[in-house]
Order: sequence, then structure tokens, then C-alpha cells
Amino acid sequence: MNKMGSEPLDQGGIDVTFDVSVERHLKNEVGATQATATPTDWMRATALTAREGLAARWLQTQHDDNAVGARRAYYLSAEFLIGRAMSNALAALNLDKDFASEMKKMKLEASDVLETEPDAALGNGGLGRLAACFLDSLATLGVPSFGYGIRYEFGMFTQRIQDGKQVETPDNWLANGNPWEFPRGDIHYIVPFGGWVEYVNGRPVWTPSERIMARAYDMVIPGHGTERVSTLRLWKATALEELDLSAHTRGDYARAAETRSKAENISWVLYPDDSTPQGRELRLRQEFFFVTASLQDIIARHIRAYSSLDNLYEKAAIQLNDTHPALAVPELMRLLMDEHDLTWDDAWYQTSRIISYTNHTLMPEAIETWPVGIMQYLLPRHLDIIYEINRRFLSMVAARFPGDTALLSRVSLIAEDGEKRVRMGNLSIVASTKVNGVAKLHSDLMVQTIFADFAKIYPDRFTNVTNGVTPRRWLGQCNPGLTKLISKKLRGQWQIDLDQLSKLKKYADDEAFCAEVAKVKLANKERLAAYIKRETGIVVDPNALFDIQVKRIHEYKRQLLNVLHVIQRYREMIANPDADWQPRVHVFAGKAASAYKMAKLIIRLIHDVARTVNNDPRIKDRLKVVFLPDYRVSVAEKIFPAADISEQISTAGTEASGTGNMKFALNGALTVGTWDGANIEIAENVGLDNIFIFGLRTEEVEKLSQEGYNPRAWYEGNADLKAVLDMIASGYFTPEEPNRYQAIVETLLGRDQYFLLADFAAYVETHRQVDAAYRDRANWLTKVVHNISGMGMFSSDRTIGEYCKNIWGIKAR
Repeated sequence: MNKMGSEPLDQGGIDVTFDVSVERHLKNEVGATQATATPTDWMRATALTAREGLAARWLQTQHDDNAVGARRAYYLSAEFLIGRAMSNALAALNLDKDFASEMKKMKLEASDVLETEPDAALGNGGLGRLAACFLDSLATLGVPSFGYGIRYEFGMFTQRIQDGKQVETPDNWLANGNPWEFPRGDIHYIVPFGGWVEYVNGRPVWTPSERIMARAYDMVIPGHGTERVSTLRLWKATALEELDLSAHTRGDYARAAETRSKAENISWVLYPDDSTPQGRELRLRQEFFFVTASLQDIIARHIRAYSSLDNLYEKAAIQLNDTHPALAVPELMRLLMDEHDLTWDDAWYQTSRIISYTNHTLMPEAIETWPVGIMQYLLPRHLDIIYEINRRFLSMVAARFPGDTALLSRVSLIAEDGEKRVRMGNLSIVASTKVNGVAKLHSDLMVQTIFADFAKIYPDRFTNVTNGVTPRRWLGQCNPGLTKLISKKLRGQWQIDLDQLSKLKKYADDEAFCAEVAKVKLANKERLAAYIKRETGIVVDPNALFDIQVKRIHEYKRQLLNVLHVIQRYREMIANPDADWQPRVHVFAGKAASAYKMAKLIIRLIHDVARTVNNDPRIKDRLKVVFLPDYRVSVAEKIFPAADISEQISTAGTEASGTGNMKFALNGALTVGTWDGANIEIAENVGLDNIFIFGLRTEEVEKLSQEGYNPRAWYEGNADLKAVLDMIASGYFTPEEPNRYQAIVETLLGRDQYFLLADFAAYVETHRQVDAAYRDRANWLTKVVHNISGMGMFSSDRTIGEYCKNIWGIKAR
């Protein structure tokens, strides 16, 4: 297929140019003409044109992989936060310039058309965005691969702000269809639930009480600089019989659709509220639903190619992205034994060589466990298999470590202190060929703390693969000005060889280059400022320092520490309003889980502080606070290029890696962060002089915790901190409801689980250093260039290359 718009495109054997192809789709599929078409119509017609090119690549990729009998990587994830697909597809097909030209002929801006595409609501945070970056790199590196997940109809939720409070509404991103997906009507699998297990002639027979259908929808993820693509196969839940016709005939219309509604509920919403028993059951159903459909699909593909499962482990590498897909372990065992007649030993041999597990957290409470009762109710056969895995595993451990009953209790797949629960992290480790962390510190701590016992049992099983981000999306697409500037210096395909960024170091003291970098940054800040005004009504100065923290709202992410600093800065400014203060804009964005009351209270506090600060005439607009609602990929693409400061301030030892820190630094923001996660590796690559590290280190946090951390003593010992908390407690920001934030103050003074008070003084002092550094524009821009030039290792291409070499045994490009 010729990919330039001025030349023919091969569309199903008919040679047409890009403009003719778009117009054909506009007329035939969208049902509009050039005279009547809206920007949304043009978006859909262009998407359908690009989709044809991607379909041709998809067919060729599958043919090539099948022809050589390639080993495939199968990435199982509950989230794939892919965002908008249009810009990425056009760039991969080399059609982006043609698209802009065609839209100009129609008196439209290409950006206005692109803005009409909804974000695919298939994820929420870093876990899902990482998975999306991996798909891009899998295609770019030519790795035979499939991503597997759920086709969420409503995603997580759309975040609205009313009176400063988060309000959740459905995110109906599929309301007008999805031009990028390929429904696979012939690919569907039965998903069983419930019932009982009985033994017939010594063999277990599971008789489910409920069956639903998983139907496949494919999205094609293009590679860059290659004709290769990756496949994201998503599963939609449907009923086997979608309508109870007899009930409908009787006039009982609600009952007639009940079965369909119950089935489809599984793929409606990402992460249903699990604060209720019904919510927890739905979440477990979701996890098993996409796991069994994916495994059945993998096995069916293998049997079509080889007729036998004897070599499945040689042709399939399954990666579990956190514990959400951990049911793949007992389900693969069940399918191999119950459906394909393998013995236990043969099935375990295959399973333990196919599956690997990525851990994303050091917090034990964040690693999934499931009550044995709900597992028995929904998945009785799987509970039997888990018990047998555990019996064999504990027998092995007891033989190697005789008499250590405490060790057996700690590593058991079943927690028996209180309600019996299945430990999904332990299950994943026992069955995996490799277990990896996602940053050097995280991987080290993983084997020193939460999984220390398993590291003793399996010393060669644990490894590290530091996360990365795709530079095509997070530089090329979101920051075209900087991309163009870099291309003038590097030329060639540096976006698929990001190590070339290191060549920019020689320009760190080049005044002309730094001036161009500053010009690009200002343009990006002006764009974000316009978006802020449109979304919130708040006017901000693009010449101010943009201090940005965007991520899931959670206590360990410490947005609250950021707010405490904002209040301290505000106090200082009103105490000395005539001082030469560095103007700042503090930007927050992120969603709080619907049942997470403290996180939602933090969002409200941000808004109340913003209301006070932004309307205080004494400040003279030199301090602004903004909360951008409904944070998503398309919003992130506006935020990252505009940041001067990237806030990465999690309590040391709690953040596994982070990828927002990488995106910010790649776009020329300087990090204010703790010695945590990938901040450490960023510091090592950009230079400690070009990053702002503050606060307690992991070992200091641990020591303080063991000695008995008393947050009230820190409060009493720091006059500024005391004044800040007293302002919140007194109702200064909420005179209409003085006790609104009593829970926040009491939590900080009572336990302060994430050591905000201990890090407060260092954090405030670090921001004073930031102010001084920002005023020295030449030196600041030198630091910016060092950050950009040091980010080569944080490409997801490098990450996927390491997975291929060290875990999957697959050769990448």
C-alpha cells in the first residue's frame, strides 16, 4: 500500500487517493457530504480510511507470524488506557500531513477534528497506560503478540466537579460506535460460573450453574517505522440467550431482559465499586471472564496451528499485568486437564513455563486476595485446583525448610488468619517462570520485603524490568514543537531509537537551542492555559512556573502534601505581599475511586483552597490553584508538554515505578520527587543537579516507623506546619462548614501513615530552591535540556526488549 495521500492507496483492489478514500467513507459509511459534514463526520471518515490500511497490515502480520510458527507474547491486563487512536494511526501510516492538508481544504483545523474523537475508556491510571505503551512497542519491535482485556462499555467513570466535589457519571465512549474496532463474530467462548464439582470415575467434573458468552472485538495497534501491528483483543460479555421470549410474551418485560442485563453487566464498568459484596462478586466475575476467554483463544489458536498442545509452552508466553489476571493459573490448569486430558504434572509443566507475573506494588494491602467463600461459590473447580497447587507447593517448602511452620503460613496460597482468603500474589509467584518488578528500587524491595520468603525459595525467579513510555505518543504526538526541534538536531528515526537523545547533551549550554526549547515550552503553556480557562474559567499566566501533579488521587501519592505546601506559600505571600514572589500555577488532576472517601475529600480540599487563593486580591494573581476535571489521556497530552515542575512525591518505598515521571521529564519538566520508584533511575540518567530530590529515604521511613512515628510531635515542632494544619482545622477555607476537613487533620495528627508531616519541611525548602533555580533562566533551560537528553533509556521499546530477552524468550527487532 502506498501511504502518501497524493498517490494511490490500495483499498481492497481499488486504487484511490487519500482524499478520495476519505470522501468515499464519508458518503457510504458516515452518510454525509462535504457540504454537510461536521468535524465528527470527518473524524469518522478519516478513521475508516486509516482502519483499512491497518487491516491490511494486520492480515499480513498474522500471516507472517503463522508462517514461521512464531512464539507469541500474550499480555493479559485489566486495563489498556490507549486514549485516542487517530493521530497515532495517521502517523504510523504516514498520512498525518495528508490529513492536515485535506482538512485545510475543508476550512477546518486538523486539531479540531482530532478533538472530536472520544478517549477509549479502557483504563484509569498508570497500569493501563503502561499496557498501552507496551502494545505500541510490541508492534514497533515486531514482536508477535496479542493484548487481552475487557471491552468496557462505560469505562471507569466521567469525573464531574460540583461544588468542589467529585461526582461520577457514566463514560459512554461507545455511544456513537468505535470506528477502530473489528467485531469478530466468529470468535466467542463460553464462560462458566458457579455450580458444583463431582468426581466421575476419579475425574473431576464441573457442572456450572451459569454460562455466559465472551465475544471478541479487535483493535489494531500500529508499529512505527514498520508494517507490523499488534492486536488488542477485547471481550464483551453477552447472554447465551439474550431474550426470555416466553416472559416477554407474558408481558413480564423486565424479566425477559434480566439474563441479558446480568451477563452484559460484567463488561460495563472498569473496577466496579467493591465496597459491597455485590461489587466484589462482580469484580471477580470480570477477572475470570476475560482470563478464560483469553486462554481459550490462545489454546484454540495453538491447536489450529499444531493440532497438539505438547509444545504450547514453546509457542506461548503469557504475562500477567499485576494480579487481576492471576486466575489464569488455575484456569490454564483446568483447561489443560479437564478439557484437553493432560495429567496434572504435564499441565503444571506447561503452566509454569508459560506464565510470568509483573508486580506493581509494595503495599501488601494492595495485592489482591479473595475470600474462599466467594471463590467456592463462583469458581468451585478453580478453588480445588488452587488447594492442590498449595498442597504440593507447601510439601516442597516443608521438605526444603523442615520445621519452619511460620514460613509455611506466610507463603501459603491460603491466608488463614481470620477469614480464609486466596492470596493472588502468592499464586502468581508459585506458577510463574519469572516475577519482575518495574524499577530497580521496587524490584530490590520486592525481594527484601513483601516477597522475601519467596525469594529464598526461588532465588532465580525474581528480576527487574524498569517501565518505559512510548516516545511516539508522549513526545511525537503530544509535543510536535519539541519533536520538530529535536529532529533538526538528530534527524533520522530517533523516535524508534530513543538513546539518540543523549546527543542533545552537547546543546545544553547552547543559548540558541535553549531559546528554541523555551519558545516551544511557552507555546505549550499557552495551549494549556487556554484549556484551563475553557474547562474551569480560571485565568492563568503562561509565564508563571507551572507546577503540576497529575495521577490517581490516593493518600500514598501525597497530593495532600502538595496542598499543604500551597497553603504555606499562600501564608507567606499574604504575610509579605510586596515581596518579589515567583508566580506559580499549581495544577492538579486525577480521579478518586468512587468508594475512597479520603481521596474524594482531598479533591474537595484542593477546590476550597483554590477558591480562597485564586480570589484573594493580596496575591495579585501570583499564585493560582487549578484542578482539571476528568483526567484522561487526551488531557494528559496537553499537560505533560506544558509542565515546568513534575510532582513525584510518593512516600519513599511505596511507588513501584511511575511512568508520569518519565513523560514529564521527556517533555522537559524538572522533577520534584522523593527517592522512590523510577525517580531514582531518572536522577541517575539526567544528573542529580537536574532534579530536586527531597525527604526521607526508604530506610529512614522504615526506621522512623519502627521507632514509633509520632506525627503530633512534628506538628508541635514546626511552627509553619502547625499554622497550616490549624488553618485547615479552623475552617479558614470553609467558613460555611468549619469542620469539613476534620477527618484529614485528625488522620495526619493521629497516624500520618504516609509521613507527610515528617517530609513537610524538606518539601517546602526544596520548592524554595525551585524558585531560585527558575529565576536563573539560562541555568534552568540547561537543566531542561539535560532532562530531555537523559531520557533515552525510558522508552518502552527498551522495556519490551528486556521482556523479550529475559522473560519471554522471543526475539525482537
